[in-house]
Parts: sequence; C-alpha cells; structure tokens
Amino acid sequence: MTADRQTVVVLGASPKPERFAHKAVLALTRHGHRVIPVHPRPGEIGGWSVTPSLSGIAEPVDTLTLYLGPGRSAGQTDAIVALTPGRVILNPGTESPTLEARLDAAGIPWVHDCTLLMLEGGRF
Repeated sequence: MTADRQTVVVLGASPKPERFAHKAVLALTRHGHRVIPVHPRPGEIGGWSVTPSLSGIAEPVDTLTLYLGPGRSAGQTDAIVALTPGRVILNPGTESPTLEARLDAAGIPWVHDCTLLMLEGGRF
C-alpha cells in the first residue's frame, strides 16, 4: 500500500486505552489515516465516532484491520467480505483459516501482521 491517506476500518476497536485495538486507532490517526472504529457501543474512540457494525459503512475501505479473535469474527465474515476492503490485516490472535479462505475466494488480499508494527516500520 502507498503512504497516502487511507480509510481504515478497525474491527474490534476498543475504548480501553490499554488495548492494542485502541492503540491502533491512535497510531493510524497519527499517521494521517481516516479511521472508522467499529464497536457495538456508541461513542468515540481516539476522536472518531464509533460505527456499531460493518453494515453501517457506505464508503470504500482501503484496509480493514482485525482485532477480533476467530470465535468473534466468525459472525462477521459475510460482512467483511461484503465490505470488499482493499486488504485485511489479521493482527496476532485473529488468525482464522475460515475467514482467510473466504477472503481468498472473494479476491481480497490479507496478511498476518501487526498494524502497530507495520505503521512503525513504514510498511503499512
């Protein structure tokens, strides 16, 4: 991906500052990306309004970064594929052969990586 500003969905965003998903929202913001935090409870995370579900996103998404374990992401698979993000980042602990197979079938690139390390290393 380019260093240009992207629209990034953080699925599993957290209002809790100690969580990696929260840190990712802040780091993405610092790097100039437009962030759409997805969390079931309304509010704000890192200065961005929370979207309660993927179905509430009506704009093109460059990257979806996943912070839900496979047990919780299983119910989101159809919505992730329907969103057709430019790529999906499966952060540590979110790996899911089922989701990965569905992404492959839909032609959506994915990677096992850490959003925070990608940003820090200039390879986001």
